[in-house]
Parts: sequence; C-alpha cells; structure tokens
Amino acid sequence: MKLYYSQGACSLAPHIVMHEAGLAFEAISAPTKTHQLPDGTDFYTINPLGYVPFLVLQDGRSLHETPAIVQYLADLVPEKHLAPANGSFERYQLQQWLTFIGTELHKNFSPLFNPAAPLEGKEQAKQTLAKRLAWVDGELAGKDYLLGTTFSVADAYLFTVTNWARLVKVDLSTFANLLAYRARIGERPGVQAAMRAEGLLK
Repeated sequence: MKLYYSQGACSLAPHIVMHEAGLAFEAISAPTKTHQLPDGTDFYTINPLGYVPFLVLQDGRSLHETPAIVQYLADLVPEKHLAPANGSFERYQLQQWLTFIGTELHKNFSPLFNPAAPLEGKEQAKQTLAKRLAWVDGELAGKDYLLGTTFSVADAYLFTVTNWARLVKVDLSTFANLLAYRARIGERPGVQAAMRAEGLLK
C-alpha cells in the first residue's frame, strides 16, 4: 500500500494508524503547497483532488478521506482492536466521533491556516472551536481514550487535529482532560513513529 501524506496534515492520522496496525506500507510525501512528489510527479495526476490523505492499494484501487481510510486500515487487522466490530453500536459511536472531528473540529481549523480568510471568519472559527473543544474536554473526563479504555482510530484523528492548535494560536490550556489525553496519546510508540517519519519529532 502507498499512503500519500503532507507533513503534519490530517494525513498524520492514517499514518499513525498504519504504525499502530503494524501494516507494511510506503509513505510518500505530497506537500499540500507544491503538490509535487519527491520524484517530481504532479500529485494531481495521482489524486485529481490534490489533497491528502490518499491511500492506494496493491491492486490500484484507492481511498481518500481520513475517516474512510482509518476504518479500512483498522478492519485489515481486527485483532488490533483499532475499531469496534462492524454492525456493533460501538462502531457507530466511533463513526460519530470521526464525523464530529472532521466536521466540527477539522473544518473549523481550516480557515485559520488560510491567509486569505477574513479576520472575522477566523475569529468565528476560533469561538466555535473553543466551544467544541470544551465539550470534548468534558467527554474525556474519566476516560483514557474517546471510546473508553481502548485506543481507536478516532484517537489518531483527534490527536492530529488538536496538534494544530499551537500553530494557529488556539489556546488549550483550560482543557485539563484534553491536555492529559494528548500527552497520553503522544507517548504511544506508533504515534511517535509516524511523527518521526514526518519530521515532527527529532
């Protein structure tokens, strides 16, 4: 398998899951600013959407969108328990978290990275993020992970997205549960391996 990623972007989530799952894969840098691969190939010729993550299977089939990719990877190694069983109520809880992270957190971080976004829009995004992150902080009370005691692909996604807070000056200091959770996730060998591979850790 080939995973196309951009340093520190949302593609870090499936990169983490790859390491957590122990899957064999090739990680290929596809910077979102240049869309040029290390060999000079135009990334748009591989993924017409031009963004990451993008997963290409051995048989040439492909997947995009973080929630779809991480669930696919988890289901390749059910013994790792990175996602609850398909059809279970817990699986829908996982999908609920993946959707929330994608639509309520990820999308509200996006304008903060856009130099062309109006200041009013950025301030609104920050206010929305503060409310959503406060709710997440409450949900993490008494839990090690989003689904309770077991690390899941949703944790890889939340960790990735909340990594962006420092870069765009979103203050997490009042969210004690979230900070403790982030520290816990950050200590995982799979997380550190992915971050090291992307040049995010020395």
